[in-house]
Amino acid sequence: MNLLILNGARNPEGQTARAAEAVAAGVREAGGEVEHVLLPPLAVERCRQCQADGWGICRTYGNCVIDDDFAMLVGKVAEADAVVFATPVYFSDLSESMKTFLDRLRRIRIGGGDKPGIKGKAAVGICVAGGGGGGAPSCGFLLDRVLARCGFDVVDMVPVRRQNLDMKTELLRLTGEWFVGSI
Repeated sequence: MNLLILNGARNPEGQTARAAEAVAAGVREAGGEVEHVLLPPLAVERCRQCQADGWGICRTYGNCVIDDDFAMLVGKVAEADAVVFATPVYFSDLSESMKTFLDRLRRIRIGGGDKPGIKGKAAVGICVAGGGGGGAPSCGFLLDRVLARCGFDVVDMVPVRRQNLDMKTELLRLTGEWFVGSI
């Protein structure tokens, strides 16, 4: 099994990275391979809504006119057996880098058939909240909704708070092991 982790956190050693790495550890322990990609350092522009009607060729052809790292990321998603979307929670919502990527992914999925190779692909969401942690469930709801709209088979959505991160890392490691046997 080949797992792709898309991480919307800036800090490669922060709480979101710890949570994502726990899934990766479980996948590796079960014999799978993992690629971990940090989104913030990549060049992924926001959607330009490049036609007068607010859409673009994305709606018709399933790809985007912007020449940046987005197409490379979509290729990685298509090649993976499963994808983990890990995001820090900001104001009960996804990180800006995760939002930007998913906004464009959603657009190419609207009318482009299954050109990106996503339909039915297993996905897990991890939403890691600092502070009081109350925004993790709201973020999970939003992430679940957009992943389902893109065509992913969302098999789990894990809200994490800084207060329960140590406990949740064990759950996430087990999720990684389970993933290898289930996909």
